[in-house]
Amino acid sequence: MIPSQPLAERMRPHSLDEYAGQQHLVGKGSVLRRAIESGNIPSMILWGPPGVGKTTLAQIIAKSNDRDFHTLSAISSGVKDVREVIDKSKKMKFFDKPSPILFIDEIHRFSKAQQDSLLGAVEQGVVTLIGATTENPSFEVISPLLSRCQVYVLKSLDKDELVRLVDKALEKDEYFKTKNVKIEEYEALLRFSGGDARKLYNVLEIVVSTNDNEIVITNELVVNKLQENIAMYDKNGEMHYDIISAFIKSIRGSDPNGAVYWLARMLEGGEDILFIARRLVISAAEDIGLANPNALLLANNCFQAINSIGMPEARIILSQTTIYLATSPKSNSAYMAINEAIANVKTNGNLPIPLHLRNAPTKLMKQLDYGKDYKYSHAYEGSFSEQEYLPKEISGTSFYIPKQNAREEEIKHYMKQLWKNKYKL
Repeated sequence: MIPSQPLAERMRPHSLDEYAGQQHLVGKGSVLRRAIESGNIPSMILWGPPGVGKTTLAQIIAKSNDRDFHTLSAISSGVKDVREVIDKSKKMKFFDKPSPILFIDEIHRFSKAQQDSLLGAVEQGVVTLIGATTENPSFEVISPLLSRCQVYVLKSLDKDELVRLVDKALEKDEYFKTKNVKIEEYEALLRFSGGDARKLYNVLEIVVSTNDNEIVITNELVVNKLQENIAMYDKNGEMHYDIISAFIKSIRGSDPNGAVYWLARMLEGGEDILFIARRLVISAAEDIGLANPNALLLANNCFQAINSIGMPEARIILSQTTIYLATSPKSNSAYMAINEAIANVKTNGNLPIPLHLRNAPTKLMKQLDYGKDYKYSHAYEGSFSEQEYLPKEISGTSFYIPKQNAREEEIKHYMKQLWKNKYKL
């Protein structure tokens, strides 16, 4: 008989030793494991892609410390639900119990008001908050709440970890033990999982449960079974990230038809329109950038407009913006420039700021030559005077390299006029 519980739930680990991946957080001697073992659990945000064990880790933390565990989903819960948990937790404090864990899945979907309602309880220790998010918490979680939480980054599971999960399921799961399963090829199983353990288990369950007792898993078998059972594979919207990837890559590839198709797929699937709009803003900066600076303005206006208007009319604004971005010239020079600069900072550390660029608000600072010999650009012809703006150790380093498009060819020409051959362009 096929079990009623999905495989991912049947195989959910119950201790840190059973937990797969994230050894940088929960391995022996790691920072989070030490906190869990000491019982001194901070409020935290678990940030990572889907299916890497955020919910499971929160449950293990609560169980390891004998804490009450309350869970809310940001999709279906409101301020009233948050307050009910907080009120219940306040009453339990009289019994000298440690503060309960309040786990909020997809906390990035909570509004500002909903996040505000958590502040007092987190600050006073009424609850220990564990939020799970697939979005950068710096943008999605309000600053007062973020400052009260540790942020832990979870990574996609690697090939060896995924293979171990498959082998463990075949060995330990009571239903799978009734089958005679042999794996000849793992590649398709791993490829369709995308580093997501839950998706991996869904694929494995489809392949095994739709075959006879003797099963030889090959890449061809996996592909065929998923094509036959695509609706089952995509239950709970697990192709969410695959579709947004196809959408952004179509824009990057200058194909408005492909981009609008994937936009339609997302809209028909009930995707959050603000999620789509955020991705358009990112794409405008990352993939179009200085080749067409108006793209970012339009994408940002799109985000503001659909927030005011909502569906179904928002689909028109999203379509206009998508087509505009897809048909714009492309440049990732700004994206590459900041990545190169950050890499340089990580390699060279905090290099000394040239004295002439330093601020000198006090007499002592002036005596130390802070700001001395600085040339105020607007006092010179063309509002430019050549001077050093980088630490001397990396003088002449080029982070921004203009791409070959009309707008950046103009920038390149202008920069050469100013800096001659100082910077590689």
